[in-house]
Amino acid sequence: QLQLVESGGGLVQAGDSLIFSCAASGRTFSTRALGWFRQTPGKAREFVAGISWSAIGTLYAVSVKGRFTISRDNAKNTVYLQMNSLKPEDTAVYYCAARRTVYNSRDPGEYDEWGQGTQVTVSS
Repeated sequence: QLQLVESGGGLVQAGDSLIFSCAASGRTFSTRALGWFRQTPGKAREFVAGISWSAIGTLYAVSVKGRFTISRDNAKNTVYLQMNSLKPEDTAVYYCAARRTVYNSRDPGEYDEWGQGTQVTVSS
């Protein structure tokens, strides 16, 4: 199993930058594909970004492409999400997640373990 603990949320202004980190405990981190998702009330959980076990393959939602960057440091058991040029529509609860495979996915149903979520609010 893998336990995920997120940090980096908060209240920011439009145009600001944030970086999320998700620290994992467990011996299988390096063989897990990882992802970031977000959710607002009344909406389904939305894929944001994903990264393969080797960090060679990355996926991004169209809405964040060019603004967000996902990366991982397997030596530190940590995945990051660098968020630039934040917009009010980025306001959501953000979750990191892990799969029990090495391959990327955009589907939240294919992820097995989740962090607790962290709120990001972007004001105009």
